[in-house]
Amino acid sequence: MNTVLIIANVLVFLTFIIHTFGGDLEYRKIEPKPDSAPRFRVFWTMGRGAFHIVSIDFLFATIGLTLINFTDYFKETQFFLNLLAFYFLGYGIAFLVTLIISKKFPNIFLKMWQWLLMFVIAALIYWGAN
Repeated sequence: MNTVLIIANVLVFLTFIIHTFGGDLEYRKIEPKPDSAPRFRVFWTMGRGAFHIVSIDFLFATIGLTLINFTDYFKETQFFLNLLAFYFLGYGIAFLVTLIISKKFPNIFLKMWQWLLMFVIAALIYWGAN
C-alpha cells in the first residue's frame, strides 16, 4: 500500500463531498430572485452546471485513485497517476490565474485557497507515483 496515494485519495474524496454538497449550498446563496431578468437565471444555472462538472471530475478522480490503491484494475498505473497529477496541477494553475486576473479583495489568495489544495493533491499524487 502506498500511504501517500491513500492520503491523496482521501483528500480528493473529501474535496468531492465538500465541493458537491457544501459548495452547492454556498452557490445557492447567490441564486437570482424569481423576479430577476431571465438572463440572470440562465447565467446562474450555467455557472451551477459548470460547478458540478468539477464535482464529477473529483468523483472520477476519487474512483480512479481508489481502483489504483485497492485493486489491480489497472495494469499500468504510472501513466494514469502522472496524468492525474498534471490534471490537478492544471486546476491549481487555472484557479490561481483566475485570482490574479480578478478584481482583488483583502486576503484573496488565503480566502480562495482552493488553488493551494489542487497543488497539494497534485504533489501527493506525483510523489506517490514516483
